[in-house]
Amino acid sequence: MSDMTSNDEYRDWIVSIKSRVQTSQVKAAVSVNVAMLELYWFIGDQIVERQENAGWGSGFLKQMSQDLLTEFPDTKGFSVRNLQRMRRWYLFWSGAVEIGQQSVAQTAPQPVAKSISNAPQLVAQIPWGHNGLILEKLSEPADALFYVQKTIENNWSRAVLTHQIESGLHLREGKAIDNFEATLPKPESDLARQVLRDPYNFDFLALTERHNERELEDGLIDHLTKFLLELGAGFAFVGRQYKLNVDGDEYSIDLLFYHLKLHCYVVIELKVDKFKPEYAGKLNFYISAVDSQIRTEADGPTLGILICKSKSDIKVEYSLRDLKKPIGVSEYQITETLPDNLRSSLPTIEQIEAEFGGAED
Repeated sequence: MSDMTSNDEYRDWIVSIKSRVQTSQVKAAVSVNVAMLELYWFIGDQIVERQENAGWGSGFLKQMSQDLLTEFPDTKGFSVRNLQRMRRWYLFWSGAVEIGQQSVAQTAPQPVAKSISNAPQLVAQIPWGHNGLILEKLSEPADALFYVQKTIENNWSRAVLTHQIESGLHLREGKAIDNFEATLPKPESDLARQVLRDPYNFDFLALTERHNERELEDGLIDHLTKFLLELGAGFAFVGRQYKLNVDGDEYSIDLLFYHLKLHCYVVIELKVDKFKPEYAGKLNFYISAVDSQIRTEADGPTLGILICKSKSDIKVEYSLRDLKKPIGVSEYQITETLPDNLRSSLPTIEQIEAEFGGAED
């Protein structure tokens, strides 16, 4: 046995077997989830149909729950509350499908209408808990479908999904002003626009009232995981205050990322004041330097994201109009007050001081 474990060929082989087992387990879990949600859709449909045609009202759900739990004692999901949720879920999405089908025959955007028509198939690809969360927090099917699709694309946990909904991601994605359409081919320009937000939410950072640029940046880096979630899936951190030497002079990029889906570097500059045209010129310079010194033939065009306290849309449009490098400009917001249910989860001043004191030792 010991001879086998030290055999390189065997180790490579067993790794491939383990990978196949894990893949099979994931596929099995997905299949089980789809089958369960198809059942829930059927049950929701049946409840609605009986309430409308048999005149049973809602009182029969208690008896229905008892009968199902008696027959299937080891199966979860047949509580009265969950049966009511199945009914709401079915009504929400079946109504959306009808609207989507009407839109196809009228003047609504075809991709949106088609997606809503496919909603039953899409919602079956995410867990029931995610479906319940979307149902609880959103009232518009188009908004709900946005988060269903994003969850499928990015494999969001329920906690991440909650954050994205509460921060209004669907209202901010692709809202920044950019020149991507003029500087990138069509598929790349669409993907690049998807990574932009306007505004970016830098909430819950422990910043002083009169924070400076370094403090803001420090807060972002300290909360890097959350910031990456805000930026979207695919970002890999490369460096902070990344050094570039151009003709003997040293320059520092605030944040440098690599986007794994776009296969390109992303230069991010943070400004604590309102947008100025010279900020776009400086970012354009940094992008050119990265393209010349870091980017390889396998990488796509480097993107630039400038995040300011505020911006004039007209000034941004004029500043970007004739630039050849792809740049997007957004604002940031900092939440000044916290929900009561989150206050207890934040560290106290004493805990923060103790943490920094330990770091200095």
